[in-house]
Amino acid sequence: MIRHIPAVLAAALMLAGPASAAAPAPQGTTRTDLQRHDLSIPGRETVQARIDIAPGAVAPWHRHPGEEVIYILEGTLEYQLEGEAPVTLKAGDVLFVPTGVAHMARNRTANNGAELATYIVEKGKPLLVPAKDIQIP
Repeated sequence: MIRHIPAVLAAALMLAGPASAAAPAPQGTTRTDLQRHDLSIPGRETVQARIDIAPGAVAPWHRHPGEEVIYILEGTLEYQLEGEAPVTLKAGDVLFVPTGVAHMARNRTANNGAELATYIVEKGKPLLVPAKDIQIP
C-alpha cells in the first residue's frame, strides 16, 4: 500500500499514533509509505518510506522505536545524530540510526533531497517521536 502525506497535513499530525498508522512528517517534508510488513521477530515490523525534504526544510530532532536505515536517493542532505557532528550525504550515500537515538535532517540546498528510509521498529508504537529535549543548532 502506498500512502502519500502532504506536508501541511503531516505537520498537523506530528504526534500521530502507532507505527501501524500513517506517521507524520514535519513541514517541508513529504513522506510516502512504500511497504509495511511484520517481521519474524515477535512485536517487530519493517516500514519503508520515501522521505522528500524540500530546499531549506528541516526535519526537526526526533526518535524512532527501532533502527532506521537511510539511503540517499537524490540531492544532498545534512544529518546530525545526538552527540555527533553533522554529516553531509549525497545520492548513493547511506546512514544508520540506532534505536532511540535523536537525530535531525536538513536540506541546505536549492534542490529537493530524498531518502529511502527503512525502519525496523516495535509494532504498535508511534513511528516518529519528537525529541523536545534537543535543540536545533
